[in-house]
Amino acid sequence: MRILVTGGAGFIGSHYVRSLLADEYVGVEGAYVTVLDRLTYAGNRANLPAEDTRLQFIQGDVCDSGLLAELLPGHDAVVHFAAESHVDRSITGAAEFVRTNVLGTQNLMEEALRSGVGRVVHVSTDEVYGSVATGAWDENEPLVPNSPYAASKASADLLARAYARTHGLDVVVTRCSNNYGPYQHPEKLIPRFTTDLLQGQKVTLYGDGGNVREWLHVADHCRAVHLALTKGVAGEVYNVGGGNELTNIEITERLLELCGADRSAIEWVADRPGHDRRYAIDESKIRAELGYEPLVSFTDGLAQTVTWYRDNPDWWRPLRQSDRSCD
Repeated sequence: MRILVTGGAGFIGSHYVRSLLADEYVGVEGAYVTVLDRLTYAGNRANLPAEDTRLQFIQGDVCDSGLLAELLPGHDAVVHFAAESHVDRSITGAAEFVRTNVLGTQNLMEEALRSGVGRVVHVSTDEVYGSVATGAWDENEPLVPNSPYAASKASADLLARAYARTHGLDVVVTRCSNNYGPYQHPEKLIPRFTTDLLQGQKVTLYGDGGNVREWLHVADHCRAVHLALTKGVAGEVYNVGGGNELTNIEITERLLELCGADRSAIEWVADRPGHDRRYAIDESKIRAELGYEPLVSFTDGLAQTVTWYRDNPDWWRPLRQSDRSCD
């Protein structure tokens, strides 16, 4: 089997690639993997086992239709992680999000259709549903995104649906809650706060810290994505949650404890524009239909993640120094 992974040098995509090459998923042992990654600031070749003979790396852009036309034939499936994903960046510069997330996804779907790829898994986010005060969104809820990032992902989801319904392309969509784990770029909350604290710096917390998110370890997310690839029903959407609903201040307090700091390390800042108050998704469908169950407890996963950042400063320090959004 040969699988194309777009965005495979990023945080989630690279975990999926490493797991494939380590034969962690039943039924695809020995699979060959092609990674297509533009290597923006969030892509890192160091995230991938370059020496693995089953891995082919192509530096390129999902918006390049000519490249995709050459690359896709011969692949049995595509797992589409490639995306711009940082909400703060989308607020100050939405154009790149529309280009990559919307136009890139449309281009990939079109070329996958032309090349006869067996299945495409489009990896999306719970943010497409918008904020929910109580209860949890299931897959049939309307999409009401509030940030440019979420709007671009919702647009990509609708394009995936359109290619499935109009052209019969075998597409499955997954929508996950907030991910965390090793190799996550330090622009995101958990690695940013962790690396701040490891350097003796304050952490900047938006608003009153009461914004609520579900947290999902990247290993559990990638297992769910693979279940969608191998068992999902064409044209269907599957929510993937972690079942760990916590406020940002609760996350911060856990990180303070793990890093040996106290609340004096918190710097309160004005809330960001359009900051959704709460996300919550109903994941009963993927549990019932595909047999998904998260395996990594949040307590263990968070402690292991902090330990990884403590032990790997050579990986994240250059990213902090080169990326002003992490200052």
